[in-house]
Amino acid sequence: MSPRVGGARLLGLGGALPTRVVTNDELCARLDSSDEWIRARTGVRTRRIAGAGESVAQLAAVAGGKALADAGLAPADVDLVILTSSSRPSQIPGLAPEIADLLGIRAAGTFDTIAGCAGFCYALATAASAVTSGTTRNALVVASERVTDYANWDDPKAAPLWGDGAGAAVVGGDAGFGGGGLDEGEGGLTAPIGPPVWGHDGSRKDLIRVPGGGDDLLRMDGRSVFRWAASLAPKLREACQRAGIQPAELAGVVVHQANLRLVDALVDTLGADRAAIARDVVEVGNTSAASIPLALTRMRTSGELRPGDPVLLFAFGAGLTYCGQVIRCP
Repeated sequence: MSPRVGGARLLGLGGALPTRVVTNDELCARLDSSDEWIRARTGVRTRRIAGAGESVAQLAAVAGGKALADAGLAPADVDLVILTSSSRPSQIPGLAPEIADLLGIRAAGTFDTIAGCAGFCYALATAASAVTSGTTRNALVVASERVTDYANWDDPKAAPLWGDGAGAAVVGGDAGFGGGGLDEGEGGLTAPIGPPVWGHDGSRKDLIRVPGGGDDLLRMDGRSVFRWAASLAPKLREACQRAGIQPAELAGVVVHQANLRLVDALVDTLGADRAAIARDVVEVGNTSAASIPLALTRMRTSGELRPGDPVLLFAFGAGLTYCGQVIRCP
């Protein structure tokens, strides 16, 4: 294959949520907390918790299958499958080969990646580069999480945050973009998947961690993470600048659904007053790497976003890592 002059774009989206809905009142039967306290601190009212038959791989396959159908592609059209997850049940083997097998994708490269809650944005940038370079025709990117398997259900501050789910996107070539920008009147976005703005603060690696060695409970210093994530507000504007678009031109903003107060704090600094803002954390909780594709899928399905709309994606999480880019809604 030769490099694609036109770059890469999103072709389809899909999502999968567990069937079980858990309310704050149900959680508070165990926790020393209340519905009012949880909503005031996190914004979360309900979350989905995976059960039998809803493994990380199974949720991923459902979301991936929907994304392929949305893109109008068959399994044989996929050359690369990337899974991003912070809650895989084992270190070896990776789950991307299993997910590809479940979907009937027989001839594709497969690999897993871990970048905490920023994993989907990292994987999306990787897939776009693979398509643009010409090594891949179409890539399936899946973020799938069962974070609740690692939650400390006796911690009233952290336990209410978490939820499970999977989101997926298909990335393929777009010959309509030749590096000259969009047609007049479509705004300044110069590529359907803009350049990523990414980085890390590895000196704070212990702020979010699963110790391992027999201790599989998720630990998080929520206050410190909140402050660090809030300090990333300038990076949202940088992602817009790198894509050649002004925040006021955005039709949507999808920030990692970590906490409603944090989502609103980041978006308020952006000046994207006319954009639709994802606030899915209220209904599904913090689904880690799956939060951005799940929210993007819901917003497109509900009509909040239309095909071609410019949307800012931005995520942050364990590592500490962050990544964001502007995309065109498929």
